[in-house]
Amino acid sequence: MLLERWVEILSVLEHNRLRTLLTALSVAWGMFMLALLLGAGRGLENGAAWEFRHAAVASIWVHAGQTSIPYAGRKPGREVKLRNEDLEALGRDIAVSEHRSGRYYFWGNFQVRRGSQHSGFEVHGVHPGYQYLEKTEIVRGRFLNDADLAETRKVCVIGTEVRKTLFGDNDPIGHSIQIRGLVYLVVGEFEDVGGEAELRQIYVPITTAQLVYHDPRRIHVLAFDLKSKDLDASRQASERASRLLAARHQVSAQDRRAIRVWNNLEEFHKVTRVFGWIRAFVWLVGLGTLLAGVVGVSNIMLIAVAERTREIGIRRAVGATSGSVVGMILAESVLLTALSGYAGLLAGVGAVELAARLFQDLPFLREPSVDIGVMLAAGALVVVAGALAGLFPALRAVHVDPVVALRRG
Repeated sequence: MLLERWVEILSVLEHNRLRTLLTALSVAWGMFMLALLLGAGRGLENGAAWEFRHAAVASIWVHAGQTSIPYAGRKPGREVKLRNEDLEALGRDIAVSEHRSGRYYFWGNFQVRRGSQHSGFEVHGVHPGYQYLEKTEIVRGRFLNDADLAETRKVCVIGTEVRKTLFGDNDPIGHSIQIRGLVYLVVGEFEDVGGEAELRQIYVPITTAQLVYHDPRRIHVLAFDLKSKDLDASRQASERASRLLAARHQVSAQDRRAIRVWNNLEEFHKVTRVFGWIRAFVWLVGLGTLLAGVVGVSNIMLIAVAERTREIGIRRAVGATSGSVVGMILAESVLLTALSGYAGLLAGVGAVELAARLFQDLPFLREPSVDIGVMLAAGALVVVAGALAGLFPALRAVHVDPVVALRRG
């Protein structure tokens, strides 16, 4: 009996091919768009998170600029110069971790030489803690240490792109390079998830950079990370750093051009909050598309019941129960939505996987993917919705009067 029922249902669907195809297409399109939107949303989210890859998430970066607000009798336009003492003061007054560093810029791309090989690279003076703030991974040798700073050694750590240009495939450790005419010993080689631009950089002890430029104790950027990744604690640390440095340099605490504080954790939370809204919007649009398809199934089933009024009347006249009639209509609705829904699911997941392979290098759409568990749950929801869509037409079929149905025929 069960086999005969399914054969009958398939026969009815095949008899109305165009109607069945259009109805199935509406449900499949809804599932396809839901998978596509979820995949794109995940790709955008991954792309935004990728922009924060080059620095510790719970890090705070302080840049100095020029005053824009008169303060304590001084006119705006005064240059603010950060010093080593400022970094030490932050370490004393704020609950920072052991990872803190200044950054001293060698302005512009410096010509760096090794024998006949030469090219332009960025050079920065940093503290040992910079390795952790920038997520720098040492692949050969070591990073800078406290002894390098204390003795103002002319040593350097180079990125892998620098090594390829100057040394080829050879080990650079223990060899020398010339940076603007000064000889530096290579003590380490690093990789960085920040990309090729980061790998074309050279780090030297900040004390050496200050000495070379005859600018003792000057720092262009201060950076530190926090022991806690709590957002409120991070905001408090940012405000405290801003007030502390403003007081030390006699500028207004509201002058954001004089002391610019970048809170990496706060910015990361802003981005994730935006993507929370985007995920909600994606689900709203996707489920709305699915709902439109399910409503179409319900309408089609109403039409099907109207067309089969005589058939249903004959079934009731020869003894068919209300349950069998309801089961027949519901089975047809569930079969239609289930097959088309999961077909759309497979097509959507396949399209997302194809996009992930074709557009690997897009920075704003990185590694789009679909959570299969979520999509299977959505597929189950579609089946339930299909059952509900067929329920009203099924109940209508139950109330068909056999006599009236036979007369209508």
